[in-house]
Amino acid sequence: MKKPVGIGVVGCGDISGIYLESLRRFEALAGVACCDLVRERAVSQAREHDLEVAADLDALLADPRVEIVLNLTPPDAHAAIGRAALEAGKHLYGEKPLATEREAAARLLELARERGLRVGCAPDTFMGAGLQTAIGLVRDGAIGEPAAATAFMACHGHEHWHPDPGFHYRPGGGPLLDMGPYYLTALVAALGPIRRVSGSAAMAAAERSVARGPFAGRRLPVSTPTHAAATLDFAGGAVATLICSFDVWAHGLPHLEIHGSRGSLAAPDPNTFGGPVRLFEPEREAWRDVSLAFPYEENSRGLGLADMACALRSGRPQRASGELALHVLDAMEAVYDSSRSGRRVELTSTVELPALMRSDPPEGVLQD
Repeated sequence: MKKPVGIGVVGCGDISGIYLESLRRFEALAGVACCDLVRERAVSQAREHDLEVAADLDALLADPRVEIVLNLTPPDAHAAIGRAALEAGKHLYGEKPLATEREAAARLLELARERGLRVGCAPDTFMGAGLQTAIGLVRDGAIGEPAAATAFMACHGHEHWHPDPGFHYRPGGGPLLDMGPYYLTALVAALGPIRRVSGSAAMAAAERSVARGPFAGRRLPVSTPTHAAATLDFAGGAVATLICSFDVWAHGLPHLEIHGSRGSLAAPDPNTFGGPVRLFEPEREAWRDVSLAFPYEENSRGLGLADMACALRSGRPQRASGELALHVLDAMEAVYDSSRSGRRVELTSTVELPALMRSDPPEGVLQD
């Protein structure tokens, strides 16, 4: 690996800890500085992870050591922070979604192309051991020609665990834009781009209540759908059913399954990096567990950022790309468009399949 890539972190909230650990884990990354509107949060994370505290966003963007801005702010700030980073000449990697609207996300990618910069975006869980094994099996023809898939994410909302969950119930949040990217990214990586979407979305209650933490008991206004159901037509011919809900107390639904002409595949929770992966082969008339064939079985958030840093140095495409994030956002927005119009929606975006990971890199080293 050539010189590590300098990382400046914007947003030091709940998700930042695991990302900051990745700055030490991967040799491609070098943490420089962080900032947050709540300075105490930035100071705490900087102290724990050996970073400098930038006075504000402008100071962080002016630091010549920062090459990639890691944007961990709430979704409704993603587009503005991303634009500021790109206009300052920095590459951008952000938490999902890339923006709360597809048009804003598309403008970020256009600006990046104009400036010769890169954009990357979570989720990177599809790069972990479990989903890479599942995706590899599909690409290798283990289930034959893919025909159908199901993807289910259902719970009763993030107010039951998140200390400050308000943004999950504003535009850019909700079960579809918050959790849907994990499932849709995995499906697209396995099956290719989505061609057409139909769907319905609804909001069960106008308010939620925080269950834990410093804001326990606070009432949260809800201004985004809390249940979405969709049918996804893939360009390759497969049809998938997707449900994302914050209105389900308990269920027995599988996380992700893909069914083909010669078998069926049960993939792990797309919000995790590990297994299990199970394969049904008709001649065996039974499911069998498949050994994971790739690394990063543990929580490895930041893997996509490290891959982007390696790709930046070598010139190759990155895996958790802005184009992939835009296509997933396009599909999610299309679910809402379909729900409002009562019609199927053709997607205008597409994306190339991201390359599979290497199966044997040394710990902390991503090799091309």
